[in-house]
Amino acid sequence: MPDGTESESRKLLGRLRDTMAEEAAGQERLDKITHLTADSMGTEVCSIYLFRDEQTLELCATEGLKQEAVHHTRMKLGEGLVGRVARTGQMVNTADAPSERGFRYMPETGEEIYSSFLGLPIQRLGEKLGVLVVQTKDKREFTSDEIYALEVVAMVLAEMAELGAFIGEGAALKARHTQPAMIRGVTGQEGTAEGHVWLHEPRVVVTNLVTDDPQRERDRLEAAIEELRVSVDEMLEGASGEQLEVLEAYRMFANSKGWRTRMAEDIDRGLSAEAAVEKEQSVARARMSQVADPYLRERLHDLDDLSNRLLRILTGQGRETGAEMPADPILVARNIGPGELLDYGRRLKGLVLEEGSVGSHAAIVARALAIPLVIHASRVTNEALNGDHIMVDGDQGLVHLRPDDSIVTAFRDKIAMQAQAQERYASIRQKPATSLCGRRVHLLMNAGLLADLPSLPSSGAEGVGLFRTELQFLIRNKMPRRTELVEVYKRVMDSAGDKPVVFRTLDIGSDKVLPYMKPTDEPNPALGWRAIRVGLDKPGVMRMQIQALLRASGGRPLSVMFPFVAQYEEFRAARAEVNKALAIERKLGHAVPEKITIGTMLETPSLAYASKKFFEDVEFISIGGNDLKQFFFAADRENERVRRRYDTLNVSFLTFLEQIVQRCSETGTPLSFCGEDAGRPIEAVCLAAIGLHRLSMRPASIGPVKSLIMRTDLDALYDVICDARDRGEQSVRDSVLEYLRWNG
Repeated sequence: MPDGTESESRKLLGRLRDTMAEEAAGQERLDKITHLTADSMGTEVCSIYLFRDEQTLELCATEGLKQEAVHHTRMKLGEGLVGRVARTGQMVNTADAPSERGFRYMPETGEEIYSSFLGLPIQRLGEKLGVLVVQTKDKREFTSDEIYALEVVAMVLAEMAELGAFIGEGAALKARHTQPAMIRGVTGQEGTAEGHVWLHEPRVVVTNLVTDDPQRERDRLEAAIEELRVSVDEMLEGASGEQLEVLEAYRMFANSKGWRTRMAEDIDRGLSAEAAVEKEQSVARARMSQVADPYLRERLHDLDDLSNRLLRILTGQGRETGAEMPADPILVARNIGPGELLDYGRRLKGLVLEEGSVGSHAAIVARALAIPLVIHASRVTNEALNGDHIMVDGDQGLVHLRPDDSIVTAFRDKIAMQAQAQERYASIRQKPATSLCGRRVHLLMNAGLLADLPSLPSSGAEGVGLFRTELQFLIRNKMPRRTELVEVYKRVMDSAGDKPVVFRTLDIGSDKVLPYMKPTDEPNPALGWRAIRVGLDKPGVMRMQIQALLRASGGRPLSVMFPFVAQYEEFRAARAEVNKALAIERKLGHAVPEKITIGTMLETPSLAYASKKFFEDVEFISIGGNDLKQFFFAADRENERVRRRYDTLNVSFLTFLEQIVQRCSETGTPLSFCGEDAGRPIEAVCLAAIGLHRLSMRPASIGPVKSLIMRTDLDALYDVICDARDRGEQSVRDSVLEYLRWNG
C-alpha cells in the first residue's frame, strides 16, 4: 500500500463500497474485490478462500494465481498456511512462505514464484467464514499499515457475506442462513420439540460500513457512548451482588480510553461508527476462543455485551424488531437469566443456548417448565434467524436448523412414537408401580415452581420428592420477604392436596449464585461454599426460610431436607435451627405442623460413612444422584470430556449405592433416590432392584419408568446384576439390557 495513511485507507474503503454498490453477481463481485485489493496494496496476488463446509476451504476468487484453480483448489482446515489461518483464526505474515512451518504447495495455482504471504481470517463476531491472502514475489514482511488495510477488506467481506452479496453456484458461494445445519450441543433437559426460532436478542445488522465524513461518525460514536454510560449508571443505582459486578465491568469498559481510541482510529481510516464498534467486537469474540482463564473470558463477554448495547443505540435496532413471535417458539439465545425465561413461560416449546450449564438457573427453569434444553450449542445465535424451522433433540443434545425432509421425517417419527408411548402410560397413571415379583416402588416428581404442580395428578406421581426452593430466590433482584415465601409455600401445599411434598432448603452456590448476593471467587465452586455451608455460615436466611415453611403449613405435616450435608454435625446444626424456629413459633402462638419430618440429601460420599447414630437420628435420606455420581467418580458433570465417561450402572457405583441401602435398612431409615437417573427407565429398574423403592424424577419420566417396573421381575434382575458383578464386568448395563430384551 503506497503510504498506509488514513486517507489511503479511506480511498480503499471508498473503492470497496463503490464496487459493492454495483449490480453484479456474487462471483463477479469477488473477482472485482481481489483485483481492487491487489491494485490498492501493490501486491501481485490477492485471493479469497471461503468455507464450503465446516472442514473444507475453497479458492473462490484470485488476482495473480491461475484462474483455472478457482473453485478447484480446496484444502482441509489446518492444511497449509491458509488452513492454518482458518483453524487458528490468527494472522500469518511471512517473507518466505515455502520455509514456513506447515506450508503446502498447490501446483495448480502457479504460486511457486511468490515468496511473501499475508493471510487473515474472514470472520464476523467470532464466526469464521474464510481466509483473505495477499502475496508478492519479493521476500518481505507486510507492514502494520498493510495488515490493517487487509483487516478492513476482510471485515467488509464478512459483513457483505452476511448480507448475501456473494451468492453463486457451488457450496462455497451458497446463501447464508438458508442451508440445513446440525449443531451438536449438550443435553440440558431431555425431550424433543419442533417449532420455529425466536431469538432472545435479534442480531444487529450493519449495512453502512464506510464513511466519507469521519468527524460526523466520531461525533455519533461519542454521543452513543455517552448514552450508554448514562444507561449503565442508571442501572447501577438499583443493582447489587453479581449484577452489580457485571455493571461495574460495563462502566469500566464504557470509560475505557483504549477502547474508544481504537474505535476512533478505525473511523479515521474510513469505517463508520457501527463498523468500528463491530470490528472491536469481532476482535473480542476471536480472543474469547483463545482465552482459557475464566475471569478473562467473562471480561471479554462483558465487552461483547457492551458492544451489542452500543450497536443497538447507533443503529436504532432494539430487541423489539416488530417481528411476531411464532405460535410454536423455540427460544435461541447465548444465555438467559431465570427471570427472563420465566417471562416467556409455557409458550416456549424448547430452549437452545450457546452457553449455560446443566445446573444453571436456566436449566432449572427449563426443567420446571418441562421443555427440552440444549446447551453449549456453538454458533447457534449466528446461524439462526427468527422464524427458521428448528428441531431440538434434548435426548441427544442435537439441534437441527432448517432441516431437510429426511431429518424432518425421522424426527417426527420419533415425536409420534413418544406421543404414542405417553398415551399408553396414561392407562396406568392411577395404578401402583408394582413389579412382577410384587415389589412396590413409589414414584414421585421433582418440582421448583408453582407451575409444576398441575403435573402432579396428570403424571401419576405419588407426591413431590423434591421441591427446589431456590428458584423463588433466583428469579428476584432482591431477597424475597418472609411473607412472600409463606404465600408461595402455602400455595404449593394447597396444590398438592393430600400428597406429600418434601421441601429442600436453599441450595445456592456453585453455579446457582443469587443476583443480590456477593459472589465468592472460588477455584472449584462445586466443591466450595454452597448449600448447607452457606446456610450455617449465614443463618439469617435459613431461619427466615424455615419460619416461612412452618407458617405455610398451617398445622399440616411438613417435610424438610437439607442439601449437600457432608457430615453428621452439619445435620445436627441445621436441625437445631428448625427446633429454634419451632420454639419461637409456639411462643408467638402460631400454628405449627402436626408432624415435622427432617431429612437430608446424601450427595457426598463422606455422609455414606457417617456413624450409625446419624442414620438413627435422621428421619429420612434422599440420595442426590447428580452430585453424588460426579464426586464418586471425580468427574465434573459440566465437563463434556469426562461427564459421559462413567456409567451410573458401573459396578462400583451400584455397589456403593447398595451399601447405603443396607445401612438405611439396618436403622429403618426411609431412603429415596432423586436425580436424572431416577427418570431413566433402565437405570430406574436397576436402582429399584438394589432396594431403592422411592424414586423422584421429572413428571414426564414417571410413565416410562412405571411401565418398565410393572413389566420387570426385580428379584430376577437383581440376580443379573449380581452375576455381572461376580464376572468382573465394569458395568452391568449390557447384561441388564439383554435380560430386559428377552424378558420385557
